[in-house]
Amino acid sequence: KMFKDEMLAFKDEMKAFKDEMRAFKDEMKVFKDEIREDTRKFKQEMNRRWGELARKMGTVVEDIVAPGLPYAIKKSFGLEVEDLMVRRKKRRGEKRREYDVIAVADDFVFVVDVKNKYKSEYLHDFREALVAFYDFFPEFQEKTLRPVIASFCLDRDIVNMASKRGLLALQLGGEYLEFVNLKEVQRFVEDRL
Repeated sequence: KMFKDEMLAFKDEMKAFKDEMRAFKDEMKVFKDEIREDTRKFKQEMNRRWGELARKMGTVVEDIVAPGLPYAIKKSFGLEVEDLMVRRKKRRGEKRREYDVIAVADDFVFVVDVKNKYKSEYLHDFREALVAFYDFFPEFQEKTLRPVIASFCLDRDIVNMASKRGLLALQLGGEYLEFVNLKEVQRFVEDRL
């Protein structure tokens, strides 16, 4: 009978242990679910912050290019900028466009596409924006369009592609901002005349 009682006590202890383990397992599941939810929320928040930082980096480059553009235009072309527009948005009917920087100087309008890191696929988008430019800004119809791509530092391949398309390339240089393909683009423009 003592053995039987010990076995019953052991059986009860095992049942209690199993119940504790089941409760522990349930707690762990709840804990894991909470961790997953916290991780998901953390990832969402980090993605949101990375997006904000990426947008801010884009505007930081614009904020550096815009004030230096009149100096670069004066130095390279001898022209005074009469009007400077940054992040210029315009709407025509249902269509909308945003141009990073527009500078009007004498008979020219410089339209600048600014990127933190300029990639070749941006050239196509910029081309579309240029084709639509006079539709959105008919007041500049009489001015010669001078398209410009700008970044902190432009890869040589991007500069070459821009040059072949007649686009000026502007980047940080020895004297703040400088056009790095002026001669190539002048040849391009002369060849088309």
